[in-house]
Formats: sequence, C-alpha cells, structure tokens
Amino acid sequence: MMPPALRGYQRKWLRADIIAGITLAAVAIPECMGYSSIAQVPVSAGLYTIIAPAIVFALLGASRLLVVGADSATAALLSSGVAGLGIAGLAAGTDRWLAWCALVGIVTAALLVVAWVLRLGFLGDFLSTSVLTGFLTGVGISVLIGQLASIAGLPAEHGNAAKKVVELVRQLGDVNLLALAFASVTLLAILLGDRFARRIPMALLVVVAAIAVVQLAHWSSKLPVVGQVSGGWPSFGWPSQLSLVDAATVLPVAAGCALVIIAQSAATARSFAQRHGQKPDVNRDLLGLAGANAAAGFSGTFVVNGSPTKTELLDEQHGRTQVANMTMAAVALLVVVFVTDQLAFLPHAVLGAIVSLIAVRLIDIHGMRRIWQVRRVEFAIAALTTAAVVFLSVRDGIIMAMVLSLVEIIRRQYRPNRFVIGIREHGEPTFAAATPGTQSAPGLVVFRYDAELFYANASRFSDDVTALIEAAPDPVRWLILDCSAIADVDFSAAKMLNDLIDYVHSHGAHFVLAGVDPDLREALLTNGVLGDISADHVYADIAAAVAGFRAWQKDQAR
Repeated sequence: MMPPALRGYQRKWLRADIIAGITLAAVAIPECMGYSSIAQVPVSAGLYTIIAPAIVFALLGASRLLVVGADSATAALLSSGVAGLGIAGLAAGTDRWLAWCALVGIVTAALLVVAWVLRLGFLGDFLSTSVLTGFLTGVGISVLIGQLASIAGLPAEHGNAAKKVVELVRQLGDVNLLALAFASVTLLAILLGDRFARRIPMALLVVVAAIAVVQLAHWSSKLPVVGQVSGGWPSFGWPSQLSLVDAATVLPVAAGCALVIIAQSAATARSFAQRHGQKPDVNRDLLGLAGANAAAGFSGTFVVNGSPTKTELLDEQHGRTQVANMTMAAVALLVVVFVTDQLAFLPHAVLGAIVSLIAVRLIDIHGMRRIWQVRRVEFAIAALTTAAVVFLSVRDGIIMAMVLSLVEIIRRQYRPNRFVIGIREHGEPTFAAATPGTQSAPGLVVFRYDAELFYANASRFSDDVTALIEAAPDPVRWLILDCSAIADVDFSAAKMLNDLIDYVHSHGAHFVLAGVDPDLREALLTNGVLGDISADHVYADIAAAVAGFRAWQKDQAR
C-alpha cells in the first residue's frame, strides 16, 4: 500500500526531489550536529535523528513536505528535563545520559500514539501564536547563551541562563583565542553565504574546512574538539540499563516534548499543505511523528520534531514529496558510516557558532513587537513565557505556556467583547461598547455578547444587561439579545436567563432573541428558557428583530 505522503507520485518529480534532498542534507547535517550539543549527546546522535526517524515519518505521515529531525526547541526541553530528573550520577554527554534521552523519545512516541487514537491534533491549537512566539524566543535566548562557552572555548556550564552568564564572565580570562577565531570565521562565512550565496551550503563547507585545518595543523590539543565519534549503522533496541518502569520517571519531560511537537509540527504541516493547495491531515501526521520518535528512541537517539526552517528550505529547493527527505536520510547515513573518524577533529566552537545562528533565528523580535502593537495582554503572556524559559528552564517555560494559554481562553470567555448594536437608516449595523447609558435607539437596546453563556460568566452577563436597562436615557421597551455568537448555555446560565427575563418584564420591556441557531434553540427549550419568551419574539437575525421593534412602535403610536 502506497504511503499517504507518496500517493499520486509522478516520475518527473524524482530528479527535483533527489537534488532537493541532497541540498537539504547539506544544511541539516551540521544543524543536527549542533542540536546534539543542545541535547548534550554525542554528535552522531544528532545525525541519527535524520535517518530512521525521517524514513519512518515518510512512510507513515501524511505531509508531503514536513521535514522531521532534531529541533532546537525539543532538544533544549529534553536537555533541561533530563537534567531535572535528579538521577544520581547522571552526567551529560555520557552513554547513560543518551539512554535516558532515547527513553524520552520512546515515551513521547507512546503519547503521540494516544493523541492519534483520540484524534487530539487540535491540542496544538491551544497554544496561541503569542505563546509560541514567546516560548521559541525564550528557547532562542537560552540556547544562544548556552553556546557562548563553546564559542569561547570554555567548559560548558549547566543551569539557567543567568548562572551561565555569571560563570562565563568569571572565566573571561581563560578564553581560548583559537576557538574564538574558529567561531568568528564560521559566523562570518555563514552570514556572508546567507547574504550573497544562499544556494551554497556554507555551514557544511565551514565544517569540512574546520576539520581539515585542525587535522592538518595538529590543533586538536589546542582547542576543544568533538573527539572520538561512535558512528556506523544505527543499532536498534531498548535503551541500555533502563527498564519499562523508568518510563514513568520521564513522563513529564515526554509530555512537554509531545505538546511542543503537536503544536509546532501541526502548524508547519498545515501551513505548507495550504500553500500548495493540499488538504492537511494533522492526525495522520501524529501517527507519523509517533513512529519517527519511536524510531529515534529505539535507534539510540533523541526526540524529533517537524522543523519549520528545514521544511521551508525543502520547499525553496522545489522538493515535492517525502522522497526528498528519504534522500536526506541516505546522505546522512553515508556520513555516519564513512566519515565519523574525521568528525573527531571538529571544533566545538564551530558547532557553537552554527547553533548560535539557529538560536538567533528563533528570537522573534519582529513578532514580539507586532504582538505589543496589536494586543498588550498577549504580549505580557509572551514575555512571561520567554522569561520562564530563560530564567527557570525550558520545561517550566512549556508549563507556563500551557497554563497561560488556558488562562487566556478562560479570560476571553469570562470577559468577552460586549456591544450595543445600532442600525443605520440603510440597515448597516454600528457597534458601540456596552457601557451603561448606551442604547441602540430610544427605547431599544440590542445587546451582543461574544462568548458562550456558562456558569462562570452568567452573573457578569446579567449585570451587564441590568446596567444597560437601568442607565438607559429612555425607558427600555425592547431588549434584543444577539445570539449569533452564543452556541450553547449550561444549566446555571439558563437559570440566570430565566431570572433576567423576569427582571426585564418587570420593567415593562420585552425580552427578544435574534440569530438563534438550531442547537441553541434546542438548549433553550430543554432548559425552559423559551417558555418565558413569546414565540413571535424570536427572530432570525438582528435586522428582522429591529423591524419587529419598529412595527411594535407604530402599533403603540396608534
């Protein structure tokens, strides 16, 4: 059976896919080596993330373009999460550390399978753009600070960003000038390449050149280098020295990774599918991501995610399908099988410089400025998420993002937009804030409430209506409730509506409904609300209700 991402494949696409895959590999290989330093695992583990996981996603996922592999956000979350497990004697960079990282990948895969079975792809929608912008900006700042020690040729410091900065300042006198020179040349070369020769894989060329220079000049003892790399074919199996019971220990870390994967991958896959007129299948992609993370865990590497930057590159290179990603996997496999001896001479400063540029791309200053200009509340949420990532940990940042996203949803339902609607002479509506003293016309208030009615906001809704009636310049004769934004009412809200209807009637006014959809009508009938409203006081829309009010006025004038 043909995989979903390869259905309808045309032979004429093969050449473009292979060329795009080779180009993608040239960028992905040094990037994933850099991500391995974020996750604090061997360099070869970063390369393994774009071999078996990429192939499995190509066979199981639905997206034609989504590139799956190591990612800065999940790598940073993984590193801080495993460090926070508090396991005695667990040191970063060791085989035992890598085994725990692989276990996180397996548990993440299990959680993604559950999400696929329950069709929970929509969970990604609960992380707003502002929260994701703040989270990724915090990750970028945290990762950038974490790479400064590598760039300076100093020992890596663990802990939050503030601790790393303090330790870096303390060791400024020990900066390795040769490492700093390699990092500076790397930064300059990649920046110039991005500016003047974007089609040239400058990061890969710099890595190759740095390895050659260190090897030929015998500088491996003069600056920190990667050292011996255990490459070769990926070996599959359960992480060594760990048991199934240990899976419960990493569950919180895996849950954070799964949420980030769902949100980021879903947004990326949906964006590129729509760009090419294709229908996204987020839930099927969850199965592909589950398989990819299982492949990562069982092949001795760490969690993988859908990469927006690498997917954008693949699209720019006119890749059409997952054949391009399988080509990338084949190239990466050749590297880990045949070139690992040379990788031992790669300076950490070069990797640090490459990762620092990736981190800078994550720091979305423009996005944060735009959020500030449009909505200050959402900017505060984004800034708090950023601060949690930078000053606490990536794990705390994702928890903050989840909590703030839910708080924002509740806040919008508890204090939604409220309007008094007016109707101009030619029928165009006007919207004014529902402040006491505002009315639609003499004797008329048309009230719009942009949220569901439920137990938490029912009292506020009632207070808003009573305040409009009591402060109206003219005695209110008709109170029209625009129900077009209200799809349901719960038991508490229904009781409130019954009491409110009695209140409106006691003031000699009619309580009128407009824009009631069938589901809302059924809910109102079930809760006994419509029994208190005359059948001729339920209208299809606002215009019809206002026309009814005007007809009533004429009848009263006779």
